[in-house]
Amino acid sequence: MRYFNDGEAFLKLIKLLTGGLGNTLLIFAWTIVLALPLGLIVALGRMSRRRIVREPVRFYILIMRGTPLILQIFAVHFLLPILMKFLGTNLPFLSFLLAIRPNRVNSTIIAFVINYAAYFAEIYRGGIMAMERGQYEAAQVLGFSRAQTFVRIILPQVIKRILLPISNEVITLVKDTALATVIAVAEMFRSATNEASRTGSIEPLIIAGVFYLIMNTIITWLFDVLIRKFDYYKV
Repeated sequence: MRYFNDGEAFLKLIKLLTGGLGNTLLIFAWTIVLALPLGLIVALGRMSRRRIVREPVRFYILIMRGTPLILQIFAVHFLLPILMKFLGTNLPFLSFLLAIRPNRVNSTIIAFVINYAAYFAEIYRGGIMAMERGQYEAAQVLGFSRAQTFVRIILPQVIKRILLPISNEVITLVKDTALATVIAVAEMFRSATNEASRTGSIEPLIIAGVFYLIMNTIITWLFDVLIRKFDYYKV
């Protein structure tokens, strides 16, 4: 035991891992903040009556859910700058793109957001489609517009229905942040693997696993609280 029997070495390892934890939490937080609302927009696009909107959105969801996230991270990191340069060069009104240089963390966040938005979109869509048609008709009789019906009547009930599957995706997201290591983002898992390779000890990976477990325990508790808050919507 290199670390568990040496308090000073153990504290140094904890400090090393918490240094990488910052990027892990950054990727996680931005993905949640951006992917949840984007997923709702994508879900509405997927349910659009206009085929010109519905079909491209369906294709996007198919690509995001049908290919590995690790490949999407590579694609965003290496192909996005090429695409931005091409657009900035050939379309003068997009020339500002030439000045943008996405770093590794930003590329990872973009990949995570567009990936998880697709999964969240299908969860939203399932919740919306599960609502009884009679609720829309009753709202129409009461004089609610389509927007008012969705925001004030349908959405709160949808949130109640989808909290559990959303929590599953969020827990998966915590673990998926480790994939950022493929483009050398200095997140917690990379710090642990580097230290394990340097010392030949598996202890850094065990401690990193404990960190992930603690984060997911907190997330599980938060979602349990949210589910209890929405108990007054009986579905």
